[in-house]
Amino acid sequence: MNALNTSMALAASGMQAQATRLRLTSENIANADTPGFHRKTVMFRDAVEGDRVTLGPVRLDPTAPDRIYDPAHPLADATGHYRGSNVDLLVEIADAREAQRSYEANLKMFDQARQMSSGLMELLRR
Repeated sequence: MNALNTSMALAASGMQAQATRLRLTSENIANADTPGFHRKTVMFRDAVEGDRVTLGPVRLDPTAPDRIYDPAHPLADATGHYRGSNVDLLVEIADAREAQRSYEANLKMFDQARQMSSGLMELLRR
């Protein structure tokens, strides 16, 4: 029974990690047109405990933001340029799909362990 609880805890922590990735991806997409916005990223940490998925700290992507030419923009400098964001929508959409699919895989793993646990309890009742 302990192995089933461990697998459910692992799947739950995986879902939580993927939900965080989806939230950050959503923030990046929402701010794609915000001048000076830097893309937020998060990396998985090496497993220390072995039964949890953990994420590292949220970091800003150091890639230089686009320089956009628009002399009429209120943030434009003397040359008519301003700093855009460094968010690439194609990368964000791909990251969102990957996180969504990983979330669904963890959900199926959690559900399978739950069903096995329920089946074991049913067998023990007989």
